[in-house]
Amino acid sequence: MKTSNIGILAHVDAGKTSLTERLLFHVGVIPELGSVDGGSTQTDTLDLERRRGITIRAAVVSFTVGDLKVNLIDTPGHSDFIAEVERSLRVLDGVVLVISAVEGVQTQTRVLMRTLARLKIPTLLFVNKIDRMGAAYDSLLATIARKLTPAAVPMATVSGLGTRDAKVHPDPGRAAEVLAGNDDAFLESYLEDRAGQEETLAELAAQTGRALVHPVYFGSAMTGEGVPELLEGVRTLLPATAGSEEDVLRATVFKIDRGTSGEKIAFARLYGGAISVRDHVTAYRGGLEVGAAKVTAIEPGRVVAGDIAKLWGLKDVRIGDSLGSAEPAGERPHFRPPTLETVVRAENPGALYAALTALAEQDPFIQARRDGEQISVRLYGEVQKEVLQFQLAEEFGLPVTFEETRTLRVERLEGTGAAVRFIELRERDDPYATVGLRVEPGPPGSGVRYRLEVELGSLPRAFHTAIEETVHASLLRGRHGWEVLDCVVTLTHTGYFSPITTAGDFRALTPIVLALALEEAGTRVYEPIDAFELSVPSDNVSAVLVCLSDAGGRTREVTIREDDATLEGVIPSSGVVAFERRLPSLTRGEGLLLPRFAGFEPVRDEATWRGR
Repeated sequence: MKTSNIGILAHVDAGKTSLTERLLFHVGVIPELGSVDGGSTQTDTLDLERRRGITIRAAVVSFTVGDLKVNLIDTPGHSDFIAEVERSLRVLDGVVLVISAVEGVQTQTRVLMRTLARLKIPTLLFVNKIDRMGAAYDSLLATIARKLTPAAVPMATVSGLGTRDAKVHPDPGRAAEVLAGNDDAFLESYLEDRAGQEETLAELAAQTGRALVHPVYFGSAMTGEGVPELLEGVRTLLPATAGSEEDVLRATVFKIDRGTSGEKIAFARLYGGAISVRDHVTAYRGGLEVGAAKVTAIEPGRVVAGDIAKLWGLKDVRIGDSLGSAEPAGERPHFRPPTLETVVRAENPGALYAALTALAEQDPFIQARRDGEQISVRLYGEVQKEVLQFQLAEEFGLPVTFEETRTLRVERLEGTGAAVRFIELRERDDPYATVGLRVEPGPPGSGVRYRLEVELGSLPRAFHTAIEETVHASLLRGRHGWEVLDCVVTLTHTGYFSPITTAGDFRALTPIVLALALEEAGTRVYEPIDAFELSVPSDNVSAVLVCLSDAGGRTREVTIREDDATLEGVIPSSGVVAFERRLPSLTRGEGLLLPRFAGFEPVRDEATWRGR
């Protein structure tokens, strides 16, 4: 049996989770429909998901349609959880993008469609809520063609639009004309009137699979109208895989969950080979082997290429790891790192840090740093902070409070610095140790590299470990209070008295020497910036440019056409939210900002360097 891994994406409140429920009910997976408002849906398993009626974590549910097994992945729609969406995109064969017939094409819909087009992921569009007052058909198709894709192929007409009696009437009659524009051979058949229904549907499947066209289905998740036609589109138009068990195992871990007993469950998409219970599986991270472990349990039984497996027993595996082969499998979307940070407080900082570390296994973008008793965590937005607060309380029994969210900044070295403290020159209360360190700038994105300029045998291994661990911990808070990135730290001098010196002496002295080296080198504060592409009506360009400037943005290129304009440039990440909030009123709701993380640049206002 072939397998197809399908994702459902949408702007918030377009009806994505309701559509998932309807699909599962229609194929017999669930005996009755759940309700988003009532908190009883199959795929929203977190209590907070049920309470708020939003999807936070990707969920995977399987069913069959005829001769096809479908693994359906219901993904978040809120922008705070875009990392969860992007992780899911790595493993998909196709996507159903849900659009509300009432609200129409919304901002997040356009962002998602741009991402799908960039990754060339085959996509079906499903226009939901045709039974709601205010639902549109012709005008919505025109908007889809203008804002999402000119290669939209309507697969049906609708009668009774905007009423409870709305009905879908399959009619792919416009498909041939759109298909002819992408294939010369089919164009010839079309012009000579030789393209019959069978040939047209085959060509439609081929071009959909290459993401050249996007069939548009209509229906209602509430009434079930149009859902059988959508399922048939999934079965016949989206790509499917019949993998060979003889290939070498190649798989990617895209989700980590915890079972009822706290055990780790890894979700992996197989691109080659097979996995069974009691198999020993080797995991790789960044091309390097991180260890092998035995699969103690697996769902659903033996899993082969093309399918998704739930694996127990892989205790050290993380999201993004490759299984069976060091070569990464599948697409790797460019993850946008979080650019916000907040201090989180609890009565027991040690337990809080341990809990955040555990949550980071499920979401690698939860990055916590500890500076004494103060713990900070990186975020995408305020909703994510609420989710984190809920998880810490419900899963770990830790009530927490957050300080005000601030833009994440970092420090980089301005030059080279060195310092050394000798054991022979120690004062009475100084550590019994010698430590010398040199710090040098590294290329952007290179991270922190630690090197030895002394013999490895000059110190016991435990002392070397104490120095290296303390270097990394100390760099989390630089001269101005921010993490120091992209540098090389070299250990230049060591010394100790046996048996008086302990690892604690090196842990105490290393931060002092490192601070002196950083002081000599100098550090400068940098802030995250986004490169942006901005689409606006041409008559709104002047007002938008003023607003961009107020947000700290710098426009590098402006292309004005008859009806619209495209602006490109950079903007501090700290200004994106405020600018996006003003954009709809400036552009009659037509403006679309597509920001993309573009690294860090120096903070211009030196007075804000210490502004934490």
